[in-house]
Amino acid sequence: MAIKTNKSLTKRLKVTKNGKIMSRAPGFNHFNAKQSRTKQLAGRKMNTQAFSNKNIRTYLPNA
Repeated sequence: MAIKTNKSLTKRLKVTKNGKIMSRAPGFNHFNAKQSRTKQLAGRKMNTQAFSNKNIRTYLPNA
């Protein structure tokens, strides 16, 4: 039986060519008008996420 991919997690993550797992910084969806411009732009950056190999294979078997 094949392992299914966790679809909700794949929509939030991006796997790079070298195998890094990237995600957006949390807490920047709305209410950004009062933040400084530098803080607004910092929320657009992707962050690398640290996952163990076991968790990667559990949730993203094709990664």
